Amino acid sequence: MHGFIPPSRFFPYLTWTDVQAMPNKENVVLIQPVGAVEQHGPHLPLIVDAAIGAAVLGKALEKLDTNIPAYALPNLYYGKSNEHWHFPGTITLSAETLLKTLTEVGESVYRAGFRKLVLMNSHGGQPQVMDIVARDLHVKYSDFFVFPLFTWRVPHITGELLTPKEKKLGIHAGDAETSIMLAILPEQVKMDAAVVEYPPQQPENSLLSIEGKLSFAWTTQDLSKSGVIGDPTVATKDKGDRILESVSDGWVQVIQDIFAFKQ
Repeated sequence: MHGFIPPSRFFPYLTWTDVQAMPNKENVVLIQPVGAVEQHGPHLPLIVDAAIGAAVLGKALEKLDTNIPAYALPNLYYGKSNEHWHFPGTITLSAETLLKTLTEVGESVYRAGFRKLVLMNSHGGQPQVMDIVARDLHVKYSDFFVFPLFTWRVPHITGELLTPKEKKLGIHAGDAETSIMLAILPEQVKMDAAVVEYPPQQPENSLLSIEGKLSFAWTTQDLSKSGVIGDPTVATKDKGDRILESVSDGWVQVIQDIFAFKQ
């Protein structure tokens, strides 16, 4: 049941008496991975975002100092993926359903005495939901600290391994995601089906971008016929191994910082 997560760090393996007796609960770090089940082109499985989040978190928890109490909650596989729903297989929750689910998870762990919750989001279509949940929970419970974090926002070397074009435009099922999937679930990757597809470029002098400070609403079918936005054909397991190590190192630091965090 624990998948990539070390069993000693998997919250559901605890008993209620374990939770009741846990010392220093106000500083225990609980991490809720949030992924998605959505299309990732013809070469990657639907589970990409959830798998990457779980693999990164599992690797980070393996490396984390055993004196730091941190536990993974069960992966929330479904997310808000309606930008991909034109491609068969995508399963999506509404923003309202995801917001309500995460809010009730937060309220449950608060009732149990925990005061630090990380929303570890691995899908680019839902960070705004994480932000709203985190703020509203803290407003309701002033001693509850909720951290809405994106898996890929910690320090890491991934950008150094990508071409400039891929670094700028490879936002979905491209080199980085395909490489890390070759490292963690290679049997589920169909490299012979990988295709290269980039979105239409905005004019050179435009301030607008797909994902940037000045973005616009889009669905994947606006940008790609294959569901790929990037170049997965250059992905390798070696790159994936290096990305996994680097991103998980970043998460070790984040968990350490949250454990030490004081408002």
